[in-house]
Amino acid sequence: MIITTELLKGVLEGIVLQRISIGETYGYEITKDLNRVGFEDVAEGTVYTILIRLEKQSLVTVTRKKSSLGPMRKFYQLNDAGRQRLENFWQQWQFLASVMTTIKEDDHA
Repeated sequence: MIITTELLKGVLEGIVLQRISIGETYGYEITKDLNRVGFEDVAEGTVYTILIRLEKQSLVTVTRKKSSLGPMRKFYQLNDAGRQRLENFWQQWQFLASVMTTIKEDDHA
Protein backbone atom coordinates (compact mmCIF):
# COMPACT_ATOMS: atom_id res chain seq x y z
CA MET A 1 0.00 0.00 0.00
CA ILE A 2 1.29 3.45 -0.83
CA ILE A 3 1.08 5.85 2.10
CA THR A 4 1.25 9.55 1.38
CA THR A 5 4.40 11.29 2.55
CA GLU A 6 2.39 13.71 4.65
CA LEU A 7 0.69 10.93 6.59
CA LEU A 8 3.92 9.03 7.08
CA LYS A 9 5.79 12.10 8.33
CA GLY A 10 3.38 12.34 11.22
CA VAL A 11 4.18 8.88 12.55
CA LEU A 12 7.68 8.06 11.34
CA GLU A 13 9.41 9.42 14.44
CA GLY A 14 7.31 7.13 16.61
CA ILE A 15 8.05 4.19 14.33
CA VAL A 16 11.80 4.86 14.56
CA LEU A 17 11.57 5.21 18.36
CA GLN A 18 9.73 1.88 18.50
CA ARG A 19 12.44 0.21 16.43
CA ILE A 20 15.18 1.62 18.68
CA SER A 21 13.28 0.42 21.75
CA ILE A 22 13.81 -3.18 20.63
CA GLY A 23 17.54 -2.82 21.14
CA GLU A 24 20.65 -0.96 20.14
CA THR A 25 20.69 -0.29 16.41
CA TYR A 26 22.02 2.02 13.71
CA GLY A 27 20.49 4.01 10.87
CA TYR A 28 21.00 1.60 7.99
CA GLU A 29 19.59 -1.29 10.02
CA ILE A 30 16.51 0.77 10.93
CA THR A 31 15.96 1.67 7.28
CA LYS A 32 16.22 -1.95 6.17
CA ASP A 33 13.82 -3.06 8.92
CA LEU A 34 11.28 -0.43 7.87
CA ASN A 35 11.64 -1.46 4.22
CA ARG A 36 11.21 -5.12 5.18
CA VAL A 37 7.93 -4.55 7.05
CA GLY A 38 6.35 -2.60 4.21
CA PHE A 39 7.71 0.94 4.20
CA GLU A 40 9.61 0.39 0.95
CA ASP A 41 9.80 4.09 0.12
CA VAL A 42 11.49 5.14 3.38
CA ALA A 43 15.02 6.19 2.47
CA GLU A 44 18.16 6.22 4.61
CA GLY A 45 18.26 10.01 4.43
CA THR A 46 14.82 10.22 6.01
CA VAL A 47 15.81 7.90 8.85
CA TYR A 48 19.10 9.74 9.44
CA THR A 49 17.26 13.06 9.63
CA ILE A 50 14.99 11.62 12.34
CA LEU A 51 17.97 10.15 14.21
CA ILE A 52 19.73 13.51 14.22
CA ARG A 53 16.58 15.16 15.58
CA LEU A 54 16.19 12.47 18.28
CA GLU A 55 19.82 12.97 19.27
CA LYS A 56 19.44 16.77 19.44
CA GLN A 57 16.32 16.35 21.58
CA SER A 58 18.29 14.04 23.93
CA LEU A 59 15.86 11.16 23.40
CA VAL A 60 18.56 8.61 22.54
CA THR A 61 21.97 7.59 23.80
CA VAL A 62 24.53 7.43 21.01
CA THR A 63 27.56 5.16 21.04
CA ARG A 64 30.17 5.16 18.30
CA LYS A 65 31.51 1.74 17.41
CA LYS A 66 33.89 0.51 14.79
CA SER A 67 32.19 -1.20 11.88
CA SER A 68 33.60 -4.30 10.25
CA LEU A 69 32.75 -2.66 6.93
CA GLY A 70 34.49 0.67 7.35
CA PRO A 71 34.19 3.83 9.42
CA MET A 72 32.79 4.26 12.92
CA ARG A 73 29.04 3.80 13.18
CA LYS A 74 26.57 5.53 15.47
CA PHE A 75 24.47 3.10 17.48
CA TYR A 76 21.29 4.35 19.14
CA GLN A 77 19.49 3.29 22.31
CA LEU A 78 16.48 4.89 23.96
CA ASN A 79 17.10 6.73 27.19
CA ASP A 80 14.41 7.56 29.77
CA ALA A 81 13.25 10.63 27.85
CA GLY A 82 13.02 8.58 24.66
CA ARG A 83 10.99 5.88 26.37
CA GLN A 84 8.61 8.55 27.69
CA ARG A 85 8.27 10.07 24.21
CA LEU A 86 7.54 6.61 22.78
CA GLU A 87 4.91 5.97 25.45
CA ASN A 88 3.29 9.32 24.63
CA PHE A 89 3.37 8.44 20.93
CA TRP A 90 1.47 5.19 21.52
CA GLN A 91 -1.07 6.92 23.75
CA GLN A 92 -1.71 9.49 21.03
CA TRP A 93 -1.84 6.74 18.40
CA GLN A 94 -4.44 4.79 20.38
CA PHE A 95 -6.56 7.91 20.82
CA LEU A 96 -6.35 8.77 17.13
CA ALA A 97 -7.12 5.20 16.05
CA SER A 98 -10.13 5.12 18.37
CA VAL A 99 -11.49 8.42 17.08
CA MET A 100 -10.94 7.40 13.46
CA THR A 101 -12.79 4.10 14.06
CA THR A 102 -15.67 5.99 15.68
CA ILE A 103 -15.85 8.39 12.75
CA LYS A 104 -15.82 5.54 10.24
CA GLU A 105 -18.50 3.59 12.10
CA ASP A 106 -20.68 6.70 12.53
CA ASP A 107 -20.49 7.36 8.80
CA HIS A 108 -21.78 3.85 8.08
CA ALA A 109 -24.59 3.94 10.64
